[in-house]
Amino acid sequence: MTEEKKITKEMSFGEVLRKYPQTVKIFFMYGMHCFGCAIAEDETIEQGALAHGVSPDELVEDLNKALTGEVKEENE
Repeated sequence: MTEEKKITKEMSFGEVLRKYPQTVKIFFMYGMHCFGCAIAEDETIEQGALAHGVSPDELVEDLNKALTGEVKEENE
């Protein structure tokens, strides 16, 4: 049985990027290029999404899809 990988909006950008580097594509898709930002290490996905005018729930959904390889081609 495989461990379920689940990203939540309470996780920090730094944590998500360290655990799931395949999510970089999703952050770029949403225009979130936060990797060089010092705040991103501790800022939650929800905080960052709201600061960038992005729905935290949609972002988390797409981040989790990236874990299974089920990524949509562009942000609709």
